[in-house]
Amino acid sequence: MRVMVLGGDGYLGWPTAMALAARGDQVLAVDNYLRRTLCLQTSSPPLFPTPDLVKRSELFQALSGHQIQVEIGDLRDYRFLEGLFQRFQPQAVVHYAEQPSAPYSMMGFQEARLTLLNNLEVTLNVIWAVLSLAPDCHIIKLGTMGEYGTPNIDIEEGWLTVEHKGRKHTFLYPRQASSLYHTTKIQDTDLLWFYVRTNGLRVTDLMQGPAYGLSTPETALHPDLRPFFNYDDIFGTVLNRFLVQAVAGVPLTVFGRGNQTRGYLHLQDTIQCIELALDHPVAPGELRILNQFTELFTVNQLAEKVQRVGRSLGLKVEIDHIENPRVEAEEHYYNPVHTGLLELGLKPHYLTDEVLAHMLQEVMPYRDQIDTAKILPRVSWR
Repeated sequence: MRVMVLGGDGYLGWPTAMALAARGDQVLAVDNYLRRTLCLQTSSPPLFPTPDLVKRSELFQALSGHQIQVEIGDLRDYRFLEGLFQRFQPQAVVHYAEQPSAPYSMMGFQEARLTLLNNLEVTLNVIWAVLSLAPDCHIIKLGTMGEYGTPNIDIEEGWLTVEHKGRKHTFLYPRQASSLYHTTKIQDTDLLWFYVRTNGLRVTDLMQGPAYGLSTPETALHPDLRPFFNYDDIFGTVLNRFLVQAVAGVPLTVFGRGNQTRGYLHLQDTIQCIELALDHPVAPGELRILNQFTELFTVNQLAEKVQRVGRSLGLKVEIDHIENPRVEAEEHYYNPVHTGLLELGLKPHYLTDEVLAHMLQEVMPYRDQIDTAKILPRVSWR
Protein backbone atom coordinates (compact mmCIF):
# COMPACT_ATOMS: atom_id res chain seq x y z
CA MET A 1 0.00 0.00 0.00
CA ARG A 2 1.18 3.56 -0.71
CA VAL A 3 0.84 5.40 2.60
CA MET A 4 1.62 9.05 3.21
CA VAL A 5 2.49 9.81 6.88
CA LEU A 6 1.97 13.50 7.61
CA GLY A 7 3.92 14.70 10.64
CA GLY A 8 6.41 11.93 9.97
CA ASP A 9 9.13 13.44 12.19
CA GLY A 10 7.00 13.42 15.34
CA TYR A 11 6.78 11.28 18.45
CA LEU A 12 4.08 9.14 16.80
CA GLY A 13 4.77 9.82 13.14
CA TRP A 14 8.33 8.51 12.92
CA PRO A 15 7.71 5.13 14.64
CA THR A 16 4.59 4.73 12.48
CA ALA A 17 6.56 5.38 9.29
CA MET A 18 9.18 2.79 10.26
CA ALA A 19 6.62 0.16 11.21
CA LEU A 20 4.67 0.57 7.97
CA ALA A 21 7.83 0.42 5.86
CA ALA A 22 9.00 -2.68 7.78
CA ARG A 23 5.78 -4.51 6.98
CA GLY A 24 6.16 -3.75 3.27
CA ASP A 25 4.16 -0.59 2.66
CA GLN A 26 5.54 2.14 0.40
CA VAL A 27 5.86 5.09 2.80
CA LEU A 28 6.28 8.82 2.24
CA ALA A 29 6.98 10.76 5.46
CA VAL A 30 6.29 14.50 5.35
CA ASP A 31 7.18 17.14 7.96
CA ASN A 32 8.18 20.79 8.30
CA TYR A 33 9.89 20.39 11.72
CA LEU A 34 7.26 22.56 13.43
CA ARG A 35 7.54 20.64 16.69
CA ARG A 36 11.32 20.98 16.73
CA THR A 37 10.95 24.71 16.08
CA LEU A 38 8.40 25.22 18.85
CA CYS A 39 10.55 23.22 21.29
CA LEU A 40 13.44 25.58 20.54
CA GLN A 41 11.25 28.66 20.90
CA THR A 42 9.87 27.52 24.27
CA SER A 43 13.18 26.14 25.62
CA SER A 44 11.69 22.64 25.78
CA PRO A 45 14.49 20.33 24.62
CA PRO A 46 13.92 16.59 24.17
CA LEU A 47 15.55 14.14 26.57
CA PHE A 48 18.20 13.17 24.02
CA PRO A 49 19.19 14.58 20.62
CA THR A 50 17.33 13.15 17.65
CA PRO A 51 18.70 13.25 14.08
CA ASP A 52 16.51 14.98 11.52
CA LEU A 53 14.02 13.03 9.42
CA VAL A 54 16.31 12.68 6.40
CA LYS A 55 19.19 11.28 8.46
CA ARG A 56 16.95 8.91 10.37
CA SER A 57 15.39 7.54 7.19
CA GLU A 58 18.86 6.95 5.71
CA LEU A 59 19.97 5.14 8.87
CA PHE A 60 16.79 3.05 8.95
CA GLN A 61 17.28 1.97 5.34
CA ALA A 62 20.93 1.10 5.95
CA LEU A 63 20.05 -1.09 8.96
CA SER A 64 16.77 -2.63 7.82
CA GLY A 65 16.79 -2.50 4.03
CA HIS A 66 13.41 -0.73 4.09
CA GLN A 67 13.04 2.66 2.46
CA ILE A 68 11.09 5.65 3.75
CA GLN A 69 10.75 8.48 1.26
CA VAL A 70 11.02 11.91 2.87
CA GLU A 71 9.69 15.33 1.90
CA ILE A 72 10.33 18.43 4.00
CA GLY A 73 7.76 21.17 3.55
CA ASP A 74 4.77 22.99 5.00
CA LEU A 75 1.44 21.22 4.53
CA ARG A 76 -0.35 24.56 4.96
CA ASP A 77 0.95 25.25 1.43
CA TYR A 78 -1.68 23.52 -0.69
CA ARG A 79 0.50 23.56 -3.80
CA PHE A 80 3.23 21.64 -1.95
CA LEU A 81 0.71 19.02 -0.80
CA GLU A 82 -0.86 18.88 -4.26
CA GLY A 83 2.54 18.06 -5.76
CA LEU A 84 3.06 15.25 -3.26
CA PHE A 85 -0.30 13.72 -4.14
CA GLN A 86 0.36 13.97 -7.87
CA ARG A 87 3.71 12.22 -7.56
CA PHE A 88 2.97 9.64 -4.85
CA GLN A 89 -0.74 8.88 -5.46
CA PRO A 90 -1.41 7.68 -1.89
CA GLN A 91 -3.95 4.97 -1.17
CA ALA A 92 -4.04 6.10 2.49
CA VAL A 93 -3.00 9.19 4.41
CA VAL A 94 -2.10 9.01 8.12
CA HIS A 95 -2.61 12.55 9.40
CA TYR A 96 -0.53 13.47 12.47
CA ALA A 97 0.52 16.89 11.14
CA GLU A 98 -0.74 19.21 13.84
CA GLN A 99 0.57 21.37 16.66
CA PRO A 100 0.17 18.68 19.36
CA SER A 101 0.38 20.49 22.70
CA ALA A 102 -2.55 21.64 24.83
CA PRO A 103 -0.32 23.82 27.06
CA TYR A 104 1.29 25.49 24.04
CA SER A 105 -2.13 26.36 22.63
CA MET A 106 -2.97 28.14 25.92
CA MET A 107 0.21 30.23 26.23
CA GLY A 108 -1.10 33.37 24.53
CA PHE A 109 -2.67 34.83 21.42
CA GLN A 110 0.13 34.02 18.98
CA GLU A 111 0.35 30.41 20.16
CA ALA A 112 -3.44 30.05 20.00
CA ARG A 113 -3.49 31.53 16.50
CA LEU A 114 -0.72 29.24 15.25
CA THR A 115 -2.50 26.18 16.69
CA LEU A 116 -5.84 27.10 15.16
CA LEU A 117 -4.57 28.06 11.70
CA ASN A 118 -2.04 25.25 11.39
CA ASN A 119 -4.30 22.44 12.52
CA LEU A 120 -7.42 23.39 10.59
CA GLU A 121 -5.67 24.52 7.42
CA VAL A 122 -3.63 21.32 7.16
CA THR A 123 -6.77 19.22 7.63
CA LEU A 124 -8.66 21.23 5.01
CA ASN A 125 -5.75 20.90 2.57
CA VAL A 126 -5.63 17.12 3.09
CA ILE A 127 -9.37 16.88 2.43
CA TRP A 128 -9.14 18.86 -0.80
CA ALA A 129 -6.05 17.01 -2.02
CA VAL A 130 -7.92 13.73 -1.57
CA LEU A 131 -11.08 15.06 -3.25
CA SER A 132 -9.15 16.45 -6.21
CA LEU A 133 -6.37 13.92 -6.75
CA ALA A 134 -7.06 10.64 -4.90
CA PRO A 135 -10.80 10.33 -4.25
CA ASP A 136 -10.57 6.69 -3.13
CA CYS A 137 -7.80 7.45 -0.58
CA HIS A 138 -8.52 6.51 3.03
CA ILE A 139 -7.83 9.35 5.49
CA ILE A 140 -6.76 8.11 8.92
CA LYS A 141 -6.79 11.09 11.25
CA LEU A 142 -5.40 11.17 14.79
CA GLY A 143 -8.00 12.75 17.03
CA THR A 144 -7.98 12.74 20.80
CA MET A 145 -10.12 11.47 23.65
CA GLY A 146 -9.78 15.03 24.96
CA GLU A 147 -12.41 16.05 22.42
CA TYR A 148 -15.11 14.49 24.58
CA GLY A 149 -14.20 16.25 27.82
CA THR A 150 -15.57 14.64 30.96
CA PRO A 151 -19.37 14.36 30.57
CA ASN A 152 -21.49 12.86 33.32
CA ILE A 153 -22.68 10.05 31.03
CA ASP A 154 -20.88 7.17 29.29
CA ILE A 155 -18.74 8.24 26.33
CA GLU A 156 -19.80 6.27 23.27
CA GLU A 157 -17.52 5.50 20.36
CA GLY A 158 -17.99 8.70 18.40
CA TRP A 159 -21.76 8.66 17.99
CA LEU A 160 -24.83 9.07 20.21
CA THR A 161 -28.42 8.13 19.41
CA VAL A 162 -30.85 10.65 20.90
CA GLU A 163 -34.58 10.16 21.46
CA HIS A 164 -36.45 13.45 21.73
CA LYS A 165 -40.22 14.02 21.76
CA GLY A 166 -40.91 10.64 20.23
CA ARG A 167 -38.30 10.84 17.48
CA LYS A 168 -34.80 9.39 17.23
CA HIS A 169 -31.60 10.46 15.48
CA THR A 170 -27.88 9.60 15.67
CA PHE A 171 -25.43 12.51 16.06
CA LEU A 172 -21.74 12.95 16.60
CA TYR A 173 -21.24 12.52 20.34
CA PRO A 174 -21.30 16.01 21.97
CA ARG A 175 -17.78 17.33 22.52
CA GLN A 176 -16.57 19.86 25.07
CA ALA A 177 -12.79 20.20 25.20
CA SER A 178 -10.68 21.81 27.92
CA SER A 179 -7.99 23.43 25.73
CA LEU A 180 -7.78 25.20 22.40
CA TYR A 181 -5.66 22.37 20.99
CA HIS A 182 -8.40 19.86 21.80
CA THR A 183 -10.98 22.26 20.38
CA THR A 184 -9.15 22.28 17.03
CA LYS A 185 -9.40 18.50 17.08
CA ILE A 186 -13.18 18.81 17.48
CA GLN A 187 -13.22 21.16 14.49
CA ASP A 188 -11.17 18.62 12.50
CA THR A 189 -13.85 16.02 13.17
CA ASP A 190 -16.60 18.43 12.10
CA LEU A 191 -14.72 19.28 8.89
CA LEU A 192 -14.18 15.64 8.04
CA TRP A 193 -17.80 14.72 8.77
CA PHE A 194 -19.03 17.53 6.51
CA TYR A 195 -16.93 16.32 3.57
CA VAL A 196 -17.79 12.67 4.25
CA ARG A 197 -21.49 13.57 4.02
CA THR A 198 -21.07 15.89 1.07
CA ASN A 199 -18.40 14.22 -1.05
CA GLY A 200 -18.24 10.61 0.08
CA LEU A 201 -14.77 10.64 1.65
CA ARG A 202 -13.43 7.54 3.45
CA VAL A 203 -12.30 8.60 6.96
CA THR A 204 -11.25 6.89 10.16
CA ASP A 205 -10.94 9.30 13.11
CA LEU A 206 -8.95 7.82 16.00
CA MET A 207 -9.74 9.32 19.40
CA GLN A 208 -6.42 8.60 21.12
CA GLY A 209 -5.63 8.90 24.80
CA PRO A 210 -2.18 10.02 26.03
CA ALA A 211 0.57 7.77 24.66
CA TYR A 212 3.71 6.70 26.50
CA GLY A 213 6.91 4.80 25.83
CA LEU A 214 10.13 4.94 23.86
CA SER A 215 10.54 1.56 22.22
CA THR A 216 9.20 -0.26 19.20
CA PRO A 217 10.77 -3.21 17.35
CA GLU A 218 12.31 -0.78 14.86
CA THR A 219 13.87 1.55 17.46
CA ALA A 220 15.84 -1.44 18.76
CA LEU A 221 17.97 -1.27 15.60
CA HIS A 222 19.83 1.86 16.75
CA PRO A 223 19.42 4.54 19.47
CA ASP A 224 19.15 7.26 16.82
CA LEU A 225 15.92 5.68 15.57
CA ARG A 226 14.05 6.42 18.80
CA PRO A 227 11.22 8.96 18.62
CA PHE A 228 11.46 12.62 19.57
CA PHE A 229 10.95 12.35 23.35
CA ASN A 230 9.79 15.34 25.40
CA TYR A 231 9.55 15.37 29.19
CA ASP A 232 8.84 19.07 29.76
CA ASP A 233 5.59 20.65 30.92
CA ILE A 234 4.58 21.83 27.43
CA PHE A 235 5.22 18.93 25.05
CA GLY A 236 5.68 15.94 27.37
CA THR A 237 2.74 13.59 28.03
CA VAL A 238 2.02 12.89 31.69
CA LEU A 239 3.55 9.43 32.09
CA ASN A 240 6.65 10.32 30.09
CA ARG A 241 7.06 13.35 32.36
CA PHE A 242 6.72 11.23 35.48
CA LEU A 243 9.36 8.76 34.26
CA VAL A 244 11.91 11.53 33.78
CA GLN A 245 11.00 13.23 37.06
CA ALA A 246 11.49 9.94 38.91
CA VAL A 247 14.95 9.48 37.41
CA ALA A 248 15.88 13.13 38.12
CA GLY A 249 14.82 12.86 41.78
CA VAL A 250 12.18 15.56 41.32
CA PRO A 251 8.79 14.97 43.01
CA LEU A 252 6.15 13.85 40.52
CA THR A 253 4.00 16.86 39.69
CA VAL A 254 0.36 15.83 40.19
CA PHE A 255 -2.01 18.64 39.21
CA GLY A 256 -4.62 19.37 41.88
CA ARG A 257 -6.33 16.39 43.51
CA GLY A 258 -5.00 14.01 40.85
CA ASN A 259 -8.27 12.19 40.23
CA GLN A 260 -8.43 13.22 36.58
CA THR A 261 -9.09 9.96 34.71
CA ARG A 262 -7.96 9.31 31.15
CA GLY A 263 -7.38 6.39 28.79
CA TYR A 264 -3.73 5.59 28.06
CA LEU A 265 -1.87 3.40 25.56
CA HIS A 266 1.67 2.36 24.70
CA LEU A 267 3.41 3.78 21.65
CA GLN A 268 3.40 0.30 20.09
CA ASP A 269 -0.39 0.21 20.35
CA THR A 270 -0.73 3.54 18.55
CA ILE A 271 1.10 1.94 15.62
CA GLN A 272 -0.97 -1.23 15.88
CA CYS A 273 -4.18 0.83 15.73
CA ILE A 274 -2.99 2.65 12.61
CA GLU A 275 -2.18 -0.68 10.96
CA LEU A 276 -5.61 -2.08 11.84
CA ALA A 277 -7.31 1.00 10.38
CA LEU A 278 -5.25 0.66 7.19
CA ASP A 279 -6.04 -3.03 6.85
CA HIS A 280 -9.78 -2.49 7.39
CA PRO A 281 -10.65 0.58 5.29
CA VAL A 282 -14.08 2.13 5.51
CA ALA A 283 -16.52 2.48 2.62
CA PRO A 284 -16.94 5.74 0.71
CA GLY A 285 -19.18 8.10 2.64
CA GLU A 286 -18.30 6.62 6.04
CA LEU A 287 -16.75 8.34 9.05
CA ARG A 288 -15.60 5.64 11.45
CA ILE A 289 -14.68 6.87 14.93
CA LEU A 290 -12.67 4.59 17.21
CA ASN A 291 -11.73 5.35 20.82
CA GLN A 292 -8.03 4.51 20.97
CA PHE A 293 -6.73 3.53 24.41
CA THR A 294 -6.14 0.34 26.36
CA GLU A 295 -6.40 1.21 30.08
CA LEU A 296 -7.93 3.85 32.33
CA PHE A 297 -5.89 5.49 35.09
CA THR A 298 -6.19 8.50 37.32
CA VAL A 299 -3.13 10.72 37.53
CA ASN A 300 -2.74 9.56 41.15
CA GLN A 301 -2.66 5.92 40.04
CA LEU A 302 0.04 6.67 37.46
CA ALA A 303 2.12 8.54 40.01
CA GLU A 304 1.79 5.73 42.55
CA LYS A 305 2.83 3.14 39.96
CA VAL A 306 5.92 5.13 38.98
CA GLN A 307 6.77 5.69 42.65
CA ARG A 308 6.50 1.98 43.52
CA VAL A 309 8.50 0.74 40.54
CA GLY A 310 11.03 3.56 40.79
CA ARG A 311 11.73 2.78 44.44
CA SER A 312 12.22 -0.88 43.55
CA LEU A 313 15.02 0.29 41.23
CA GLY A 314 16.66 2.36 43.98
CA LEU A 315 15.26 5.73 42.91
CA LYS A 316 14.03 8.27 45.43
CA VAL A 317 10.53 9.00 44.14
CA GLU A 318 8.18 11.38 45.92
CA ILE A 319 4.79 12.72 44.85
CA ASP A 320 3.86 16.40 45.06
CA HIS A 321 0.33 17.70 44.54
CA ILE A 322 0.62 21.19 43.07
CA GLU A 323 -1.93 23.83 42.09
CA ASN A 324 -3.61 22.81 38.86
CA PRO A 325 -2.65 25.23 36.06
CA ARG A 326 -5.45 23.87 33.88
CA VAL A 327 -9.20 24.46 33.92
CA GLU A 328 -10.53 20.90 34.23
CA ALA A 329 -12.66 18.74 36.46
CA GLU A 330 -10.52 16.99 39.08
CA GLU A 331 -13.36 14.75 40.26
CA HIS A 332 -15.56 13.35 37.50
CA TYR A 333 -17.34 10.37 36.01
CA TYR A 334 -15.46 8.71 33.15
CA ASN A 335 -16.60 5.58 31.34
CA PRO A 336 -15.67 5.58 27.62
CA VAL A 337 -16.48 2.70 25.29
CA HIS A 338 -13.47 1.29 23.41
CA THR A 339 -14.51 -1.92 21.70
CA GLY A 340 -14.00 -1.02 18.03
CA LEU A 341 -10.24 -1.57 17.82
CA LEU A 342 -10.43 -4.71 19.95
CA GLU A 343 -12.97 -6.09 17.48
CA LEU A 344 -10.58 -5.29 14.63
CA GLY A 345 -7.88 -7.34 16.40
CA LEU A 346 -5.96 -5.00 18.72
CA LYS A 347 -3.61 -6.93 21.04
CA PRO A 348 -2.98 -4.44 23.87
CA HIS A 349 0.31 -3.82 25.64
CA TYR A 350 -0.51 -3.13 29.29
CA LEU A 351 1.28 -0.89 31.77
CA THR A 352 2.81 -3.60 33.94
CA ASP A 353 5.55 -3.08 36.50
CA GLU A 354 7.97 -4.72 34.06
CA VAL A 355 7.06 -2.24 31.31
CA LEU A 356 7.48 0.69 33.72
CA ALA A 357 10.83 -0.63 34.94
CA HIS A 358 12.07 -0.99 31.37
CA MET A 359 11.07 2.58 30.52
CA LEU A 360 12.75 3.94 33.65
CA GLN A 361 15.93 2.04 32.75
CA GLU A 362 15.82 3.58 29.25
CA VAL A 363 15.69 7.07 30.79
CA MET A 364 18.39 6.53 33.45
CA PRO A 365 21.43 6.94 31.13
CA TYR A 366 20.27 10.51 30.43
CA ARG A 367 19.90 11.60 34.05
CA ASP A 368 22.58 14.30 33.70
CA GLN A 369 20.86 15.80 30.65
CA ILE A 370 17.53 16.43 32.40
CA ASP A 371 16.75 20.13 32.82
CA THR A 372 14.69 20.26 36.01
CA ALA A 373 13.70 23.87 35.28
CA LYS A 374 11.40 22.52 32.54
CA ILE A 375 9.37 20.33 34.87
CA LEU A 376 7.11 22.68 36.84
CA PRO A 377 4.21 24.16 34.83
CA ARG A 378 5.08 27.30 32.88
CA VAL A 379 1.63 27.77 31.36
CA SER A 380 -1.62 28.64 33.11
CA TRP A 381 -5.04 28.27 31.46
CA ARG A 382 -6.34 31.35 33.30
